[in-house]
Amino acid sequence: MHNFIKETLLKKLNNPILGRLSDSAVIGCEGKIAFTTDSFVVSPLFFPGGDIGKLAIAGTVNDLVMLGAVPEYISLALIIEEGLGQGFLGRIIDSISFYAKAARVNIVTGDTKVVEKGAADKLFINTSGIGKLVSKKELSMRNISCGDKVIITGNIAEHGLAILAKRKELSLKLNIKSDCQALNGLIIPLLKQGWGIKFMRDPTRGGLATTLNEITEGSQLGIVIDEKNIPLSEKVRVASELLGIDPLYVANEGKAVLAVDSKEADKIIGFLRRHPLGRNARIIGTVVERPRGRVILRTVFNTERVLDMLTSEPLPRIC
Repeated sequence: MHNFIKETLLKKLNNPILGRLSDSAVIGCEGKIAFTTDSFVVSPLFFPGGDIGKLAIAGTVNDLVMLGAVPEYISLALIIEEGLGQGFLGRIIDSISFYAKAARVNIVTGDTKVVEKGAADKLFINTSGIGKLVSKKELSMRNISCGDKVIITGNIAEHGLAILAKRKELSLKLNIKSDCQALNGLIIPLLKQGWGIKFMRDPTRGGLATTLNEITEGSQLGIVIDEKNIPLSEKVRVASELLGIDPLYVANEGKAVLAVDSKEADKIIGFLRRHPLGRNARIIGTVVERPRGRVILRTVFNTERVLDMLTSEPLPRIC
């Protein structure tokens, strides 16, 4: 995906806004408006902790929040496979309505298309979102400097493993639920404090390790993280070992990675932990000058290994 974006899309479509490769674009009104778009093709449509409707709202909201914007408006486009029952679709629309209200965003426009049987695997959803920037400073990888701390807002790998267990009907008996949540209630109040947050990204496809690699690539610095500090539930740890999956590469849908000024890191952690969605927030690492463009994991055995970018998709169709 990264190669496709850089070698095909950017070569033909590049401009100063697109070239930043942010979760959202800053446009118009003296750079005070954030705009994002996303498509959701998850399988199965209903999973422990959520469904494709909740995922669409949370994913769109979170992309805006990661740029420092308060989400306000969302478009909703439905691509429906012929034969999908109205009761089934109604449950998803109910979910979209509920979670849009919970996130305080309005669905203001949309589109509906029906395709022939077998062309869409029941339902695909496309959303676009608009919000107003509230961050007092631009959130950008270019702001990151040596010594900055890296924070994760909670336990990792829950979404991808919940999807996998449901899709494959695995009898893990661990009851892992997706962390799918809109993060505006957690992050926006933090941004309004004006503390030293330099960059944020939600570690979705490719998980925490891929997101950290994106940060090192964009900042041209390195990151060293401590395995013992990475928040991981016992259920996820057991499931990952049973399935032979590295949780560092598993998708999340309700977490954020923050690069922050080291002087403000403890204060930010304290603020996050006062919110239910941030109670397991941790400082997991430090930005370093060398090795440039690399993520180094210090293991629990006091050894080090390189965390590379994910080179394949072990869990397809997780968002």
